[in-house]
Amino acid sequence: MEKTMSKSLRSFATLFVIVYGLTLAVSLQRKKPEVVFNTPPEAQTQTNRTRQYDAEPLPSGVLIEVPFTSQAPFADWGDPYQEACEEASLIMVHAFLEGESLTQEEADLRIRTLTNWEKEHGYPEDISLEDVAKVARTYYGYDSIIHENPSVEDMQSLLSQGTPVIVPAAGRELGNPYFSGEGPWYHMLVLRGYDKHSFITNDPGTRRGEGYKYRYDTLIGAIHDWTGIKEDITSGSPKVLIIKKNR
Repeated sequence: MEKTMSKSLRSFATLFVIVYGLTLAVSLQRKKPEVVFNTPPEAQTQTNRTRQYDAEPLPSGVLIEVPFTSQAPFADWGDPYQEACEEASLIMVHAFLEGESLTQEEADLRIRTLTNWEKEHGYPEDISLEDVAKVARTYYGYDSIIHENPSVEDMQSLLSQGTPVIVPAAGRELGNPYFSGEGPWYHMLVLRGYDKHSFITNDPGTRRGEGYKYRYDTLIGAIHDWTGIKEDITSGSPKVLIIKKNR
């Protein structure tokens, strides 16, 4: 009788262990996918943001209210104004970011002050996009982003978000009839909008540059950063600059 009871207890214990083990295994198996396939919140947010952006069509036209100044506000094209397209472009974007207007007097003072500051800090008359970014940081306290090989759609997207775009260009490739002679070898201007056929710019190279339109293919083909040699400007890299207000 005792042997029979002992045998029954052992059988029951064995059965209990087997059942418990199976239950535990099933439980772990059910939990396993949650651990392996859980997506990090950061990656999920980035993916969702990209899909949402891709799904939104760009508006057919945009115009940002960027104050305008010629690089020679009083039509004096001697020094320092003759080479001040970079400074005028940066000054226009600065005025936009600060919500300021630009009178001729104020623009003239800012151009002279900024060009003098650059001269004191070792900058040459013609400066590259990287140098413009450095000036924006040191002089105004702005961060910058340089976009390389921009497409029409890239710049339309930036403009549709209310972001002006600073563009370095081979000036003679622009074909602006209001430029003196053939135009400058190296030039810089601000994109402030677009329509069906053209980019809308503030071009400081002429007093008629406010809202001046360049066809898409013309402007895209003329984008070249400064190489250090004016005759080699068409070998300059295609890139544009975005200034970010961080204060």
